[in-house]
Amino acid sequence: MTNRILFIIMLVAGLTAPLFAYPVFVMDLLCFALFACAFNLLLGYAGLLSFGHAAFFGGAAYITGYVTKEWGFGPLLGILAGAAFAMVIGTVFGFLAIRRQGIYFAMVTLALAQIIYFLALQMPFTGGENGLQGIPRGQLFGLIDLNDSLAMYYFVFAIFLIGFGIIYRTINSPFGEVLQAIRENESRALSLGYDVDHFKLLAFVISATLAGLAGATKAIIFQFAALTNAHWQTSGEVILMTLVGGLGTVFGPVLGAITVGALNHELSAFGSWVQVILGTIFVVCVMVFRRGIIGELQRLVSRKSG
Repeated sequence: MTNRILFIIMLVAGLTAPLFAYPVFVMDLLCFALFACAFNLLLGYAGLLSFGHAAFFGGAAYITGYVTKEWGFGPLLGILAGAAFAMVIGTVFGFLAIRRQGIYFAMVTLALAQIIYFLALQMPFTGGENGLQGIPRGQLFGLIDLNDSLAMYYFVFAIFLIGFGIIYRTINSPFGEVLQAIRENESRALSLGYDVDHFKLLAFVISATLAGLAGATKAIIFQFAALTNAHWQTSGEVILMTLVGGLGTVFGPVLGAITVGALNHELSAFGSWVQVILGTIFVVCVMVFRRGIIGELQRLVSRKSG
């Protein structure tokens, strides 16, 4: 019941957001919300801490930008191409990384992600430190002009809902139950006959693909693929969003992304001090709200109902 109420609130807020806020800013929040949800699938439900998810987010943005600008792909095909690229490198990275556990898994994903960052910096079509600019928004199905901010917003919101729906269905399926069993006790899941590596790899690929979907969409919104999207700091930022909102909860990453994104926007006048402020918030959340905002709310609700 709580999830249904939260979903209705999210749907109503998403549909009416352009009436109260700058559409481009809200679209940016939606991309990071999808990115955080994709990351939460891996960490919150499979127990795998990746420090390399920026590779999928940023890499997909470059591929989308290139195929739409140079090959003339439409926005939808461009986004799908970016997500497909993220799926491919997610399969390769996952195959290499799942052989390790804990901090070793995290370090392997970080090292692999740095390869993508180096390629984004050095490849001739990426624009180096200037990024890939002039990405066209184009027309959706040849009918809807996405240069119109309102049309673009609802297109992005639809993509977010599709991605969120995939994640929700995944975690509420037998596959999701197995992932949680692996997270709680991998040895026991292995003894029950589950191919643990297969499940972890599949979770990694799904998470990478959806992270790529978010990054590809962001490139179309801003008509720009930035080098910072592939930087390790972006991986750290999505971890912060997930933990602030509530690790292992359905709606926590959405709220976490909105909270961190809004704080970044409102505190931008403080310059580099923004990172200090966000770091302080992160420490407070870890020390006081260990379950995150949504996790603590769910605990209070269950307490009262009990």
